[in-house]
Amino acid sequence: MSGASGTPYAAAVLRALLAAGESVDLVVSRASRLTLLDETGIAFRDAHWRDDLREWLARGADGKPYPFPPGSAGGPGSDDGPGSDGGPVSGGAPGSDGGPVSDGGPVSGGGPGSDGGPRSAGEAAPGLGDVRYWAAGDLAAGPSSGSYQAKGMLIVPASTACVAGVALGLSKDLLQRAASVTLKEGRRLVVAVRETPLNGQTLKHLVTLDDAGAIVLPASPAFYAGATHIQDLVDFVAGRVLDAAGVPHRLYRRWEGELGGGARDTGDTGV
Repeated sequence: MSGASGTPYAAAVLRALLAAGESVDLVVSRASRLTLLDETGIAFRDAHWRDDLREWLARGADGKPYPFPPGSAGGPGSDDGPGSDGGPVSGGAPGSDGGPVSDGGPVSGGGPGSDGGPRSAGEAAPGLGDVRYWAAGDLAAGPSSGSYQAKGMLIVPASTACVAGVALGLSKDLLQRAASVTLKEGRRLVVAVRETPLNGQTLKHLVTLDDAGAIVLPASPAFYAGATHIQDLVDFVAGRVLDAAGVPHRLYRRWEGELGGGARDTGDTGV
């Protein structure tokens, strides 16, 4: 998760990944934390990442409660979670600047454990499925090595700075390093770039990523699915990210070759 605007996209993808029963390595960049604070009012803290993540995922794009119970008895990935609709994406959650989520510098401990004690970096969070949080400044983290098993990596949202760093192979933090590892290992890298307009240099970087085998996926909502709420538009983008990652979901109405289907689904009789 990088610092671009679009934290609701990241939340939707994470919820869907967890609902699909996928393991997630999460990296949140420093810039992304500022964006999250600005867009949601939630401060994402290393020492309390589990609580902050749970609070974040429990909100929809409009800031209101989302019908997803992180930490409930069933927990993400269970039958009573959004998994029934196709939940968030899997493996190697994207970081803020091109890699797993988190750029706030190395952390000795993740969020507090269920017993109230500190949780070490990389330890799964109870009640949030199999989520491992890694500090963006921790270049010794699991995702920094090609021998660390992962299906792929999703950068949601991806800022132009993140795009540039990954395209140039800078590996300045864990997010960029993990992205480089994903490419060199031939794994799937989905880059959900969120910026407009795009200048020539960014377009060149995106072409470089495409040439390297990454999937460049602009965060461009569509309207044919019958969107009636901001969350519908967010879920469409999240669903396309999941499609690119090969994770099953039912976040949006798929095109079936019949005009007007979206309007009928929403009860709109107009043309």
